[in-house]
Amino acid sequence: MALYCIGDLQGCNEPFQRLLQKIDFSPSRDTLYLLGDLVNRGPHSLAILRHLSRLGDAAQSLLGNHDLHLLALWQGMGKLHHSDTAQDILQASDRGALLDWLRHRNMAIHAHGWLMVHAGVLPQWSTAKTLALAAEVEQALRGSDLKGFLSGMYGNAPYQWHDGLQGADRLRVVVNALTRLRFCTPEGVMEFATKEGAEAAKHGYLPWFDVPGRQTEGTPVMFGHWSTLKAHDAQKPGSQLLPLDTGCVWGGCLTAAKLGATPAEYELISVACAQAQNPLP
Repeated sequence: MALYCIGDLQGCNEPFQRLLQKIDFSPSRDTLYLLGDLVNRGPHSLAILRHLSRLGDAAQSLLGNHDLHLLALWQGMGKLHHSDTAQDILQASDRGALLDWLRHRNMAIHAHGWLMVHAGVLPQWSTAKTLALAAEVEQALRGSDLKGFLSGMYGNAPYQWHDGLQGADRLRVVVNALTRLRFCTPEGVMEFATKEGAEAAKHGYLPWFDVPGRQTEGTPVMFGHWSTLKAHDAQKPGSQLLPLDTGCVWGGCLTAAKLGATPAEYELISVACAQAQNPLP
């Protein structure tokens, strides 16, 4: 049995299929962990969801910001952006089954020694706290008031976590941290405007993984979301970090990490990707 973790697919089904062939993936034998942003901006989001949903337990997927955006569009929340390419899912005859499958995916996973998230973890959260808060969002996504949850999901504020947060504000902070976070202050105040690499941090902000004393510092963390991040900025000696969004949709690579017996032992396997989305102006 082999274990593979794969970064952001974003609807790029053709390189995904090539990567599965390259690693000789077998759903009867192997397990995939997908780090979120399964859909959108690439050309074949519908094919991605159909394929993954048929794999059963052989595919364990996280939800990214684009996946949550698709769920919101399905429920009549949010607005269609000019860069969105998931309309084929919304028009598909099997959209109900596919999107019900999607809303039952995870917000965070701790498996095989790795904490897996789509974007990041606030410095004040331990691994256990991260999983507990992720479970609160998962419960809302899977509950009877999906539309109510999604109606309160959008927005940047509150910018900082505190334990007294309740209701939509509480869930929004968790969603923003797990699916949008790149930079924050040492106190955990999030900043969402900067989307370039680690060197672009605004004054007073740091990449979330560079905050001194963050509570997950002793836990290996794997994440996607940040295609502009240079791998060496996160993979410092002893950092136990593995960024896996290698920019497939922008003409980079699609990358899988084949996990070894310990988090220190993994092999990176990539396929080249043609650019499927032009950079936004």
